[in-house]
Amino acid sequence: MKEEQIRRINELYHKSKEGGLTEEEKAEQQALRKAYIESIRASLRGQLNQIDIQEKDGTVTNLGEKYGGLGREKTTH
Repeated sequence: MKEEQIRRINELYHKSKEGGLTEEEKAEQQALRKAYIESIRASLRGQLNQIDIQEKDGTVTNLGEKYGGLGREKTTH
């Protein structure tokens, strides 16, 4: 999410506390908040998909492959 969008979310929040928002501003605020939440989720999902866990038997499980539906590309040297 772009810095200007985050700034706009904050502007709308402060305006809502001071005197209220128009219906257009309320709709804009909801859309911006939804986009913000989606960007946070995508970022977190990307981080979690990169985590490898070593099992008790010594095997390594990639969470992205196991739960995220991702397949890591294998590279050969």
